[in-house]
Amino acid sequence: VQLQAYGGGLVQAGGSLRLSCAASGRTFRSDAMGWFRQAPGKQREFVSYISGSGSRTSYRDSVKGRFTISRDNAKNTVYLQMNSLKPEDTAVYYCAAATSGVEGSSPRAYDYWGQGTQVTVSS
Repeated sequence: VQLQAYGGGLVQAGGSLRLSCAASGRTFRSDAMGWFRQAPGKQREFVSYISGSGSRTSYRDSVKGRFTISRDNAKNTVYLQMNSLKPEDTAVYYCAAATSGVEGSSPRAYDYWGQGTQVTVSS
């Protein structure tokens, strides 16, 4: 089972990026999927999650209105559209899957993790 996150890069403040997380080895269509991030010297923090059906989403306050999570279960892929990026969004972004039926913002709810993709926002 593998989660492959990609789409990161270097962007100027105010710019946009779309992260993708492709799953292989099993289907995650009934599982919540989340995005987390970790900046240098900081703990990993919750960014957003989406339920298996896509009907429920949640975001950390600092990204509300700027980031949008979505999923395409036919492609076994989850996306994070990031607009109006700020330097404080700079971090390694990780996607994760929660296969136990639990949803939420705690990393403990997630049992599969991708390798991370670097997002750097310059001022």
